Amino acid sequence: MGNRDCCVCDRPAGPGARELGGRWYCAAHYERMMRDRPGLWQAGVAEIAGLLILVGFVELILGVTRPQLQGTGLALASVAIALVPALVWLSFFYQQDRLEPEPKGYVLAVFVLGGLLAAAVGLPLTQDLFRTADWLGSSPWVNLLGSILVVGFGYEFLKYAAVRYFVYPLDEFDERVDGIIYGTAAGLGFATALNIHYVLQSGGVDLGAGIIHVVIAALAQASFAGVTGYFLGRRKFQRQPMWWTPAGLSLAAALNGLFTFFAGQVTRGGIRLQGGGGYTPWPGLALATVVAVAVFALLNLLIRRANQQTLAQGNASGAGGVE
Repeated sequence: MGNRDCCVCDRPAGPGARELGGRWYCAAHYERMMRDRPGLWQAGVAEIAGLLILVGFVELILGVTRPQLQGTGLALASVAIALVPALVWLSFFYQQDRLEPEPKGYVLAVFVLGGLLAAAVGLPLTQDLFRTADWLGSSPWVNLLGSILVVGFGYEFLKYAAVRYFVYPLDEFDERVDGIIYGTAAGLGFATALNIHYVLQSGGVDLGAGIIHVVIAALAQASFAGVTGYFLGRRKFQRQPMWWTPAGLSLAAALNGLFTFFAGQVTRGGIRLQGGGGYTPWPGLALATVVAVAVFALLNLLIRRANQQTLAQGNASGAGGVE
């Protein structure tokens, strides 16, 4: 009958083994691969809603108290705000997914790795090597193409690398949806590093516009990394053509670049510093919210559809005598 080692745990698949796309699964991992993991999607909805509520709450508090933060106090407050999206998502995810959560250490490690790659490679790539700030705004077409080919591909490849070369080969990556989970964690880490870098470079930001800027970056970077994670999850558990993963990475990069371009158009400027002006963040927040909701809703639909198709194929194989 040939080698029937489970493609997830590399142990003999044993009784109840299932074959799909030329790969064998033990009964336990085949069942796990079929789970919809509603906790992930509930955490995604809670993250988006929670961040929007947070923005409203911060704006209300600032309107009532009008704090006069400067220097170190302003920088520390801005850094704290930059950490909020990741803390909100992790909190909601582990509350909703407590029956069989992903190992906390791995999720946190991917989050940290995403942040380190952003700080060590992503920012030097765009700011020092390509100097995007000097030429991205020279014309709409240059802005669009540069946003996709430099920012989009550069950032999305690093988030892909955080998942593909760390947690993807491990036994804990044992469901399709794990790609989205770890991709989202990498994206949030990436966004957190970008936000902290901006805050420190600027010496602190206007807290009202700053919280919106932080939320926009978190929603966008996490959503696009989730797209790449979906393609990785499908690739690990199904035989896909050679172009599958590059196509997923290209799609995420294109979405990132398009979002960067259109967010710049609707907000018309950079995040305003304390005492400065010229940035209108609310349209950017609306765009980021719509994009995040659309992306995660589509990923949820695609995962459920893939699970249903796999279950149907597995039942057909079982009816054919596979044991």
